[in-house]
Amino acid sequence: MLTDSSSNAPDGQPFILTTLRNSAGMTVTLMDWGATWLSAVLPLKSGEKRELLLGCQTAADYVRQHAYLGATVGRYANRIAYARLLIDGKPHPLVANQGEHQLHGGPEGFHARRWQIVAQNEQQVVYQLHSVDGEQGFPGNLDVTLTYRLTADNRLEIGYQAQVDRACPVNLTNHAYFNLDGAGHDARQQRLQLFADRYLPVDSEGIPCGDLTEVAGTGMDFRQPKTLLQDFLRDRDQQRVKGYDHAYLLHRTCNRLESPAAHLWSADGNVELTVFTTAPALQLYSGNYLAGTPAREGGTYASYAGIALESEFLPDSPNHPEWPQPDCWLQPGQRYQSATHYQFNPI
Repeated sequence: MLTDSSSNAPDGQPFILTTLRNSAGMTVTLMDWGATWLSAVLPLKSGEKRELLLGCQTAADYVRQHAYLGATVGRYANRIAYARLLIDGKPHPLVANQGEHQLHGGPEGFHARRWQIVAQNEQQVVYQLHSVDGEQGFPGNLDVTLTYRLTADNRLEIGYQAQVDRACPVNLTNHAYFNLDGAGHDARQQRLQLFADRYLPVDSEGIPCGDLTEVAGTGMDFRQPKTLLQDFLRDRDQQRVKGYDHAYLLHRTCNRLESPAAHLWSADGNVELTVFTTAPALQLYSGNYLAGTPAREGGTYASYAGIALESEFLPDSPNHPEWPQPDCWLQPGQRYQSATHYQFNPI
């Protein structure tokens, strides 16, 4: 465990960094502010070590950037239309931070909080966070436990547990951006396979604007591996948001950590990432608005420098109980449990 003494977090205390290591030589670095995943360095078969995540030069840069690089986001990842829930038939306002909508839990969501380290060793770290009733508009006191664990075979396992004392929608995810070719490459040259037959159309603000739609016959189809560039901006759905920024409803066989939800391959063929998740959907985001984000190597990232694969409920799910997925509302006495595993393989 290290402290970044170059500057302090917004609460005036140092950032606390933790590095996980395995016997294969992989390292994963994490930070207590935002329970943020800072780095994933994988030894390749050539002996080279490659950074696979976008990140910033300093811990303080993470506070200044607005792309949620590697952050844990909540209480509700993705967008809630008009920053509003319906509780007992009455509108319940949330704090808006993307125009009139709420994105990733609001301006002071979990990405902007200090998480407490409650356990750690060289393979794992456990964070906890208490979110008070009314925070960012959400009802109920919420307690979250988050575990990052690095296995011997280069799998980062992320596990979430939460409990609440009033009914509240809960949707936690990590917002890492991957570039398996390393810095300076167009992430759209990576090949992607997504095990999903349907996606959710959105308007220009990222708010769902239609029913779940078949990917067949569209540029949204990743059932067979292809680069993101192959059909980039082919569809009106992409054009509205300058690329891919859409939720895919995963095959039901994906939701038990036994079958992959997605594969991502570097353009040079040296790295494969496989994503497993218990979540019902993956949000594919091609980094359409990354331009100007502080970069690890200095300067700033260009748009499309990395892609995110966010495991979550479909966006605006609290207002769409008709969608074919588990209920996103957590009730008192229930336990929210979600897990996502990122398996990295040198090839």
